[in-house]
Amino acid sequence: MSFYCKQTMNVLGPLKYAFRISPQIFRSLSTTLKRKDQPTDNSLTIKSQEGGIRTICLNDPKKRNALSLAMLQSLYEDLKNDEDNLRVIIIKATGPVFSSGHDLKELTAEKGSEFHEKVFSTCTEVMNLIQDLPVPVIAQVNGLATAAGCQLVAACDLAVASQSSKFATPGVNVGLFCTTPGVALSRSVCSKVALEMLLTGNPISATEALLHGLISKVVPDDQVETETLKLANRICETSKEVVALGKKAFYTQILKDTKNAYRYAESVMVSNLTLKDGNEGIKAFIEKRKPSWKN
Repeated sequence: MSFYCKQTMNVLGPLKYAFRISPQIFRSLSTTLKRKDQPTDNSLTIKSQEGGIRTICLNDPKKRNALSLAMLQSLYEDLKNDEDNLRVIIIKATGPVFSSGHDLKELTAEKGSEFHEKVFSTCTEVMNLIQDLPVPVIAQVNGLATAAGCQLVAACDLAVASQSSKFATPGVNVGLFCTTPGVALSRSVCSKVALEMLLTGNPISATEALLHGLISKVVPDDQVETETLKLANRICETSKEVVALGKKAFYTQILKDTKNAYRYAESVMVSNLTLKDGNEGIKAFIEKRKPSWKN
């Protein structure tokens, strides 16, 4: 076993007991250590962009990609920088853990409430930014996502997960209820499922996560990147301005009661028809040709 694998196994050991991960899940995580596609960059996040698709990789596997203040700040910077040709953002991670959530070493009493407020407010800024961005954000999960890591998955517009992935909000087991992760979680799954996860800390499988609406697709472990890129490329074939309008409208209407949501949606449809791409798409359909989007 390589030095990297040995070190990661040393990290997984405490995680197994802190979050009460079953031996079966632990063995599943351990098998992913055989992967050879681990980036060697020392940055907490690694950003790259090609063909309108930006990939942001959480890159702190020794700390289980914990969402430390520095990690959150790095992620925020990588997310916020808009570019004309940006169409989709993919968030993924190195190592067998997508993200274990907040760095508990930053949440000790010695750090103080002021620092704790900074950690949680920065995390909230990241989650809100994901929703406010005009382009779709996809979580590519191939491993364990717990606490604020599960929150990050829930906050993304779409999520593709491998069959061996697990999701949990186990803060209750260490005396810190996952209250902020519960905000995103409760907006993705029904209240009884969310509360069971929050009250017990028990993990759910990728299949269960799909069934309850936490993620949008489950694929074999060796196809998670391929399927995520396939989804991203499909979005790139559509109109950027129409997608931006639609994403904003979706998150706006979902907070309204049904009658007001319909009224709001009507106005958005009318606005959509005033867009150049709105006219082009309908015209192309009538003329039986492929539309030519402006971007």
